[in-house]
Amino acid sequence: MDLSNLLGGVAGAAATDQDPAQAVQGVQQLIDQHGGVDGLLQKLREGGLGQQVDTWVSTGSNAPVEPQQLANALGPDTVQQLSASSGLSIQSLLPMLAAFLPLLINHLTPSGQAPKPGEAANQPDLGGLLGGLLGGGGLGGMLGGR
Repeated sequence: MDLSNLLGGVAGAAATDQDPAQAVQGVQQLIDQHGGVDGLLQKLREGGLGQQVDTWVSTGSNAPVEPQQLANALGPDTVQQLSASSGLSIQSLLPMLAAFLPLLINHLTPSGQAPKPGEAANQPDLGGLLGGLLGGGGLGGMLGGR
């Protein structure tokens, strides 16, 4: 994955009135809630996003996902829980997740393979990852480790 795409997505969200740290926090919660990256990918595939997920994991370009498709795949209970825990309305949360999730999954699967249960890469620390990439200041400081 091109790291500039990931950082550009973070910077683009930061330039709006949306807080990208909350979107990344939401992705972290999804990964943790589903037992790791592999569990989240399985949930999304079961929810009808198999083709999109396969492109995010592959080494090619990422297929987009519409916010409503993501909501349908995650289910209303999960979406409501993420909204409540992030403090973002569902209308704000879903577009940010739809933008960040493909980029983050792509970044977490650089070889085109999802991490396996028990591997450290299956339980990433997204705050630490982005905090390190962004130098620990500004957004990096807000996201810095869990």
